[in-house]
Amino acid sequence: MGVHSVESMISNERPSPFGRRPYQQGQGYGQPKAQVQEDTLKSETIQIERKTFVLTLKENPRGRFLRITEDVGGRRDTVIIPSTGLDEFKKLVDEMVKASNEIPPKNA
Repeated sequence: MGVHSVESMISNERPSPFGRRPYQQGQGYGQPKAQVQEDTLKSETIQIERKTFVLTLKENPRGRFLRITEDVGGRRDTVIIPSTGLDEFKKLVDEMVKASNEIPPKNA
């Protein structure tokens, strides 16, 4: 009966399916990314409760994309959706709106 240490059986080291990240190749942390020229095609802002959302359709050499920025008290989070996925994204949002309107709230 051999005794095996847990450390030899469990490893948190996993190879990334995306390969090595640039910061792992000697560039270091905090290095600014190379700025890519982006052109704004259209931008709209909407206020919902305490949140401000800015939807901006942009274009760069790699293509068009929608940048959705949420601003809550100065804290910003951004989601970028390539234009090739906008129709599918809209379809899912439409389904969520429909479900929100049809499913009664639990605390009503």
